Amino acid sequence: MQIYNTLTRRKEPFTPLEDGRVRMYVCGMTVYDYCHLGHARVMVAFDVITRYLRARGFEVTYVRNVTDIDDKILKRADENGESIASLTERMIEAMHEDEARLGVLPPDQEPRATRHIGEIIAMIETLIDRGFAYAADNGDVYYRVRRFERYGALSNRDPDEMRSGARIEVDEHKEDPLDFVLWKAAKPGEASWSSPWGEGRPGWHIECSAMSTCCLGDTFDIHGGGPDLMFPHHENEIAQSEAATGHRYVNTWMHAGAVRVNQEKMSKSLGNFFTIRDVLEHHDPEVVRYLLVASHYRSPINYAPESLADARKSLERFYHALEGVALDGMAPDDIDPGRLGGPHSARFTAAMDDDFNTPEALSVLFDLARELNRARKEAPDQAPALAAELKRLGGVLGLLQQEPAAFLKGGAEALPIGEAEIEGKIVERAEAKKARDFARADAIRDELAALGIILKDAREGTTWVFEKPGD
Repeated sequence: MQIYNTLTRRKEPFTPLEDGRVRMYVCGMTVYDYCHLGHARVMVAFDVITRYLRARGFEVTYVRNVTDIDDKILKRADENGESIASLTERMIEAMHEDEARLGVLPPDQEPRATRHIGEIIAMIETLIDRGFAYAADNGDVYYRVRRFERYGALSNRDPDEMRSGARIEVDEHKEDPLDFVLWKAAKPGEASWSSPWGEGRPGWHIECSAMSTCCLGDTFDIHGGGPDLMFPHHENEIAQSEAATGHRYVNTWMHAGAVRVNQEKMSKSLGNFFTIRDVLEHHDPEVVRYLLVASHYRSPINYAPESLADARKSLERFYHALEGVALDGMAPDDIDPGRLGGPHSARFTAAMDDDFNTPEALSVLFDLARELNRARKEAPDQAPALAAELKRLGGVLGLLQQEPAAFLKGGAEALPIGEAEIEGKIVERAEAKKARDFARADAIRDELAALGIILKDAREGTTWVFEKPGD
């Protein structure tokens, strides 16, 4: 099994620190607003990674934190006229709703920064004692970047070049402009905690160092996050953690690719910023998940109407293959999602063992669906086992666990007309075609299409799917 390590910039054989056990930490959300598509990308990518590691037989401890105190949270709570606790609890609940709809399994541990203030203060004290940090006269505590010799290794940046070429905020209380804050002195009226340096709150970077080592130990196997976190957040985590513990922090660093919208960077200023719940208002959650899974986790994803349409068509191919195949009598293990097995498993495993190559893994599922379609016509007795394998391997990716009819006719509660009326229109169209009244047949098809009901003609008959406006 090979994983691309951002730190070394190459694929490396994956050998966990403990045989059969994987400890993984992923930077979670700062809960001041609803989760957006970039968050969904990270959520789904590391959900797939966790599912696959477990399917391979590893015992996985997956930790994903919540940042529930920082400048953005303070500002948003003040703008809303609500307490920090009210805002963060509301956003955490919304985050859990969003991830559940996307089929993302909850992490094993979800530490919150405000519940680890004691560990954060203890780590800062250790850094001061070891000469890696200093308390300034304004009540802030800073990290001495130049004291850590390997600073910049993850992001491939040289501190001297950062010093001369980057826009660094001038702060007269810092010894060096590169130094970053570990503890912020509280302003009047701000949320704060008591510390040896006065009332204040932790800096963002130190929160993850304290929470990750508290939950997983001084050294663990995998640390993941979004592409924007490599620098400075993850770079600073390494510097803090290794200086405090004296041990290597993380063996393998993983970063998911960015989400672009119509080939442009997603941003509020461009008006192309979408929250997860915005998107799920108009699209089946599994379609969105498929779009996120279909690209390699390190590759950028382009979110566009046509890409979602393609994702839906791909899922329809799978569900049409599964439709009507009875799995009665199959042993539970044969259809249990989240495990491997079956004749196509070796190719699927080879793809996923190669740095979680989901596009190649999906190509195995397409081959399996084609074989299932042939079996339905030529060897019906083989179809149930093939369908079970398709559902099982799809389950490793968090896909294909709906009933086929439920997906293919998804959103039935929003149908503009009843299913019986739709079926009646299909019969009427068939009769018109039989009478060679093709104009009437086309008119019925167009009438239904205008309502979002798309007819699909096949040798076996006509089926339909409902595409909500905006799909």
